[in-house]
Amino acid sequence: MTDAFLEQDAAIDLRLASCDWTDIQKDMDRQGWSVLSGLLPIEITDCLALLWDSARFRSRIIMERYAFGRGEYRYFTYPLPPVIQTLRHSLYPHLAVIANRWNRMLGMEYIYPAGHAEFLARCHAEGQSRPTPLMLNYKESDYCCLHQDLYGPVNFPIQAVALLTDTFTGGELVLTHQGRDEFKADVVPLRRGDIVLFAVNERPTCGRRGYVRVKMRHGVSEIRSGHRRTLGIIFHDAR
Repeated sequence: MTDAFLEQDAAIDLRLASCDWTDIQKDMDRQGWSVLSGLLPIEITDCLALLWDSARFRSRIIMERYAFGRGEYRYFTYPLPPVIQTLRHSLYPHLAVIANRWNRMLGMEYIYPAGHAEFLARCHAEGQSRPTPLMLNYKESDYCCLHQDLYGPVNFPIQAVALLTDTFTGGELVLTHQGRDEFKADVVPLRRGDIVLFAVNERPTCGRRGYVRVKMRHGVSEIRSGHRRTLGIIFHDAR
């Protein structure tokens, strides 16, 4: 029943098309993140959350074993569940516009292709062929250390996280920014069904003599009570 419901959700493209991408680009340029409020209806978040107990994953990571924090995450295998595939491929063209703008700001010649299939072909040519969309599961006292999701030489500079549950306290998404003259942190307010876009590694900001690089990392604060589950959408594949 879950798969059938996900396959019927053909409205993702329409929801994304209705977003104000001019404002989203301004948010990304200004702070390195932007929230797409209520993009996923509750029925979809419920169905996605249920995938945790499915056989659709290629690997399982217990975070405490690797000093990543405390909790668990699982990487999906190909083929991806339909709505995750749709989100990944439909978000990418909008984000590629921002990514190429950032490259121009930083004087980089690399151009991301307009379509996600073409970008994945570049990943696969470099030996990065393992899918990276993942589901993360946190219980009381779990947390995630600050990190970056880089899986090889080919990386896309923006990623997305969708909040699938709201039965928890704590568990805030934390983004840090480290530039030449500053270090700061943002706590991103999220509600169930929201998707947050944020920089994977670096973003440009306007300095005294032009654009400079700001290094970003992300993590999750400790869960004080309840249960937090999220979907992570990374656009490059892994080695």
